[in-house]
Amino acid sequence: CQRCLALIRSTQFLNAYITVAEDSALKQAEESEKRYRRGQPLGELDGIPIAVKDNFNTAGIETTCASNMLKGYISPYNATVVQKLLDRGAVLLGKTNLDEFAMGSGSTDGVFGPVRNPWSYSRQYKEKFVPRSDSEPENSNWVITGGSSGGSAAAVSAFTCFAALGSDTGGSTRNPAAHCGVVGLKPTYGLISRHGLIPLVNSMDVPGILTRCVDDAAVVLGSLAGHDPKDSTTVQDIFQPFALPSLTDVSKLSIGIPKEYHVPGLSSEILAVWSKAADLFKNAGAKVVEVSLPHTHYSIVCYHVLCTAEVASNMARFDGLEYGHRSDMNKSTESMYAATRREGFNDVVRGRILSGNYFLLKQNYEDYFVKAQKVRRLIANDFVKVFGSGIDILLTPTTLSDAVPYMEFIKEDNRTRSTQDDILTQAANMAGLPAVNVPTALSRRGLPIGLQFIGRSFQEKQLLTVAKWFEKQVQFPVIQLEEVKKHDSSVLQHQKSASFS
Repeated sequence: CQRCLALIRSTQFLNAYITVAEDSALKQAEESEKRYRRGQPLGELDGIPIAVKDNFNTAGIETTCASNMLKGYISPYNATVVQKLLDRGAVLLGKTNLDEFAMGSGSTDGVFGPVRNPWSYSRQYKEKFVPRSDSEPENSNWVITGGSSGGSAAAVSAFTCFAALGSDTGGSTRNPAAHCGVVGLKPTYGLISRHGLIPLVNSMDVPGILTRCVDDAAVVLGSLAGHDPKDSTTVQDIFQPFALPSLTDVSKLSIGIPKEYHVPGLSSEILAVWSKAADLFKNAGAKVVEVSLPHTHYSIVCYHVLCTAEVASNMARFDGLEYGHRSDMNKSTESMYAATRREGFNDVVRGRILSGNYFLLKQNYEDYFVKAQKVRRLIANDFVKVFGSGIDILLTPTTLSDAVPYMEFIKEDNRTRSTQDDILTQAANMAGLPAVNVPTALSRRGLPIGLQFIGRSFQEKQLLTVAKWFEKQVQFPVIQLEEVKKHDSSVLQHQKSASFS
C-alpha cells in the first residue's frame, strides 16, 4: 500500500486520481496485515490496493463525477461493488479521474483536467517518437488514455494500484484499457450490481474491471458478481467464483470474425493485428469463421439516441434542491434550476440532455426513441443468431487506432469523438453481452493495441479462459516507466492534481 501511495505521488502529473484516501488506505492495510499474521485473511483480495472511478459512491470519500455539480459531495453509503471489495479486505486508495459524468471517450472533459496516458512516458514510446517540428515542446506529445474510465486505466497501467473499477456504458472500460495496455472486462449486464454507480444509461451501464492480467480480472469478478437486493436488474442465480483453467487445446473452439467490424477509419495497423490474431487461433487448431452482424451499421446511431434519452432522464435529479451544487440565483425556482444546471454541467452534458429531451418529446418519441429500441432488439438478435450457429467467441478490434496525442484529440468535439471511438464497443452493451479487451501488441509508435473478445451472456468463464490463452500467446510487453519519477510535475500547475486527504 505504501509503495502504491508513493507511486501515486510520483505520477501526479498523469492526473489519474481526483482524490487519494491516504489515511484510510493505510489503516485498511494495517488491519489486513494483522489478519494475515493471524492466518485469517478475508479472501484473495485481502490487502490488495485498488482504485475506484469517481462515479461510484464511497462513504466518507468525495464522489464528484469530475463535475462542478457534485464537487464536494460525500455520499452517505458505499456502492455495492465498493462495499464488496472492502468486505473482502481490499485497500481503497482513492477515486480516479474521468470525463464529466462519464460522458466521453478520452478522459479529457472532466473539471479536474485530462488524464495522461502512462505510455506517453514509456521507454517504448520515447524511443519511437519523432517530433513533427523542432519547435514542438517535448511535453506536448503526450497521448490520451481513452475514456471515460481513463483514470482507472492509467492508475493500473502505471502500477499505482493492482486493479481498478471503471464503468462501461458503450465501451468506457474497454476503450481506455486498449489505449493503456491493460485488461478491461465488461461483464454481462445484470451480473454485477449497479447500486451506487451514478447512472448514465441504466439499461446499458455495467461496472467494469481493469487489471494487468486476465487472471486478476477473474479474481475481482468473483468478488463482485451476484444478486443484489438493492438492484432489481441483477441476476437471481447464485454466482460461483471460478479459477481460470489453462487452456491447452483450442481445437474445439469456434471463433467468429464479424465482417461489419471492418469499418471505415480502422487503421491498417489494427487490421494487421486483428488478422494476425485470427491466424493465431487458426494455426492452433480453432475454427475461425467470418460471420455477419447485419445491423451493426445502425448501432452507433441507435446507441446515441438511447444514450441521450436516458441521460436526459437521469440528469433531471441534479436540480440544485436536494444535493450537489446550487446556484445563488434566487429570482424564482425556475431561474435557480436553470442557473444551477448551467453552472454545474459542462457543454457535453448539457448537449446530451438537450438531445435526449428532443428525442423524448411527444411528437418525436415514436420516430426516435421507440424506433431505436426496435433496432436495439435487432442488434441483440444478430448476436443471438451468431452464437446460436455454433460460434463460441467473437474476435474484433477494440479501437480504430492506437492512442492519439491530446492536442490532436481535442481538435474534434466530444460527440464526434465518441461516435468514432465507441463504434466497435457499444453493440456489446446494447446486447448486454460480456466483452473483454486484451492488450495484444505495440504499434509502430510504441503504443498499445488491444483486441476485443465478445462472449455469450453469463459465459464469463469461457470468455476469460479464451482471453487468458490468447494473452499467453501474444506475451504483451511490460511498460517501461523509468522516466516517470524524473518528469517535472510543474507542467500541471494549472490543474488540480490528486488531493491527499
